[in-house]
Amino acid sequence: MTEQQQRVAFVTGASRGIGEGIARALAQAGYRVACAARSKDAISALAEEIGGLAVPLDLTETDAISEAIDIVESTLGPIDVLVSNAGVAMSAPLERTSDADWDSTIAVNLTAGFLLTRRVVPGMVERGAGRVIYLASNAGLSGYAYTSAYCASKHGVIGLMRALAIENARTGVTFNAVCPGFVETDIVRETIEKIQATTGRDAEAARRALEKMNPQGRLIQVDEVVHAVMALVDEGARGINGQAITIDGGQVMH
Repeated sequence: MTEQQQRVAFVTGASRGIGEGIARALAQAGYRVACAARSKDAISALAEEIGGLAVPLDLTETDAISEAIDIVESTLGPIDVLVSNAGVAMSAPLERTSDADWDSTIAVNLTAGFLLTRRVVPGMVERGAGRVIYLASNAGLSGYAYTSAYCASKHGVIGLMRALAIENARTGVTFNAVCPGFVETDIVRETIEKIQATTGRDAEAARRALEKMNPQGRLIQVDEVVHAVMALVDEGARGINGQAITIDGGQVMH
């Protein structure tokens, strides 16, 4: 077994979409992959298929995060790659953004990543190597109307990543964020349905509205995001640290 085949990766939000794609790619590359999500059935099926470990996890339960890490490390070994992918999205004007909406968005999109990172990074630092990759959003680099909680959470992820990249720059551990625009996943399909409900447009018109936000005139595909993540875990990416890598066809220039 090669060194890479012995490495362990932990992916949150692995039950569908981007997280599932990342888990599959890591397994194909020889990593032992722990797949975490709330949907026990979905991650159990995925883990069985890719030869990984299913870890049922609700990221709003902070005590469960440390317990999940304990399970992964006792079963597979120390975590070498953390992909903090799980996220939630909600849209509402400020006055209709409730305390519960705000709290749940920050808890899943930002606080969970912080807690996961704080738990696994000391071990990475001790071993002198590791990769921490956050799935953020181009909403972490720009502002969008009616998404104050989401934008705030993703801006927080970028800030967390940049601070940790500097703090740990000499340790062999790198921290980066991948920041997609609208990706063709269930979340975007739900966004299209919401546009239909609020504007009366049909599904095709609602989809085109999202596509037009990308200068390339299309939705980003899951495999494009997976490609970026897999590039970052490679040894050749050891000099890429503290970067917010945008995948949105040029929508956000920074």
